[in-house]
Amino acid sequence: MILQALKEYYDRKAAENVIARDGWIEGGLDFLIDLDEKGNIINIHDLRELEGKKILSYTTELPNIGKQALKHSNSGKDANLLWDNASFVFGLGKNGELRLKSMIDAIDKWLGNKDDRGVLAVRNFLSKGLNDRNHFSPALNHSEYGELFKEGNVKISFRVPETGYRFVFDSPVVTKALENIFNQKDESNSFMGTCLVTGEENTVIELTHPVTKGVWGAQTSGACIVSFNKDAFNSYNKSQSLNAPVSKKVASQYGKALNTLLDSEKQCVHIGDASIVFWSEKKSSFETDFSYFFNEPDKDDPDAGTQKVKALFESTQSGAYMEDDGNDRFYILGLAPNSARIAVRFWQAGTISEFAIKIRQYFEDFAIVKPPNEPEYYSIWRILVNIATQDKSENIPPNLAGEFMRSILNGIPYPTTLLQAALRRIRSDTENRVKPVRAALIKAYLNRYYRFYPDKKYKEVEKELDMNQTSVGYQLGRLFATLEKIQEEANPGINATIRERFYGSACATPVTVFTNLLRLKNHHLAKLENKGRVVNFERLLGEIMGKIDSFPAHLSLHEQGLFAIGYYHQRQAFFSARDAIDSTSENK
Repeated sequence: MILQALKEYYDRKAAENVIARDGWIEGGLDFLIDLDEKGNIINIHDLRELEGKKILSYTTELPNIGKQALKHSNSGKDANLLWDNASFVFGLGKNGELRLKSMIDAIDKWLGNKDDRGVLAVRNFLSKGLNDRNHFSPALNHSEYGELFKEGNVKISFRVPETGYRFVFDSPVVTKALENIFNQKDESNSFMGTCLVTGEENTVIELTHPVTKGVWGAQTSGACIVSFNKDAFNSYNKSQSLNAPVSKKVASQYGKALNTLLDSEKQCVHIGDASIVFWSEKKSSFETDFSYFFNEPDKDDPDAGTQKVKALFESTQSGAYMEDDGNDRFYILGLAPNSARIAVRFWQAGTISEFAIKIRQYFEDFAIVKPPNEPEYYSIWRILVNIATQDKSENIPPNLAGEFMRSILNGIPYPTTLLQAALRRIRSDTENRVKPVRAALIKAYLNRYYRFYPDKKYKEVEKELDMNQTSVGYQLGRLFATLEKIQEEANPGINATIRERFYGSACATPVTVFTNLLRLKNHHLAKLENKGRVVNFERLLGEIMGKIDSFPAHLSLHEQGLFAIGYYHQRQAFFSARDAIDSTSENK
């Protein structure tokens, strides 16, 4: 199903002429060498572009005669056709002579004695350099680019200006040869069979699938999503990818589709250890807007994501997203690194309407009262990083991003590890404790959990303070927030409050803490000069204590979550009241 959907995406993009043709691959070139027809260097062009602080290669279609287009072996015998990195073009390094000869062999093998002036010029250039390395001196000793060429990493191709082609490989001779190469059967290394993706019979089966680049944490040179590289993975005496037969053509096409998606800023998001790509069967707004629902807001346009989420809320009323057909199929693929291969973290297929409804529910779950400087909607990255150790993205627990994303897209309960991680982080973060994003996460987890596993004793957590909440943990959290507020007003500028010293104990084992805290609050109230304020605090304490029969010896994990939300809601209520007072004073 995954490969079939990727193949269909390739067909769609090919019809739009925005993806590499069969026999070609999209790649980057850094330099272009102009040659005369005798193979002498007459000019060198830097094709790279500066984007911000990054130097980017020039992207174009490149001839693809094998897997080495993306990943070279150590043999030095797998050069590309009419382009490659400088170590092959100039024969550099330990296997330099083999690399240079491999460039010539690729031309002889795939193009033969074709009467093409550009191809012959490149072969002359390489042959002269093989016999006399000084032939490459105009490039290797170039005042500006010489040292860069000697490093061997930059990608280089050729042009013969007299032919009129942008690159030598743009000539009809090369294009026709690539078509033949792609469609021909290699008698020494081919197997005919039925393609599992298309059902096509008697077609050439690809033995080693194309490498995929762009998955965070995977090898930079690329890794395979389909791979059988050990005997233990083989069945019925079949080797390599004959265990999952896919035609050469389809393998090339799905590989290009996947690499295109991973390279797209609009159709790929990276969350935790997962790289997530998504696409629809037809061109759609939902496809281009999907990343806004889960990515951090763009610093240059922070409101763009908010507008997309609001459009999402409006769209679910009509059953479609903006001008899209809600019945169009939509696909989401989560990938993660796994040694030399790529692991499928999750795979979701459905309609645009189905996903729109589930994503909207996710945002509704996380809605909570918050300070004005907080984002209106939280990205998955922000949620996960705020429950990771030291609030660092590299400490996000493995697999959690994939599990979280899967729960959103399937509309199922959020993973228990989310609640556990949030409570651990609250206990360890003595400075901030219950941040708005952590409170929103706990609220979302509990409400969704009890929708699937109803409990008559559970009252759904509201967005803001709920004085009638039946949870003991929630009321204890309110009580703790009130006692902290009394201490703060009695001791202006205090460095550390009961939050730093007693939150963990109050949340887990209330009976060991609250008796002493209630005794201390009498001392703090006595220090307040505003007697009206004292009366208000006493009234609030009475209202909260009236809902608590006794202090429990222990609170369950869910009640600890409710404690955190009660604490957060009460603190926000204090801030809102103060803002209201400040606003009234300004208007007088």
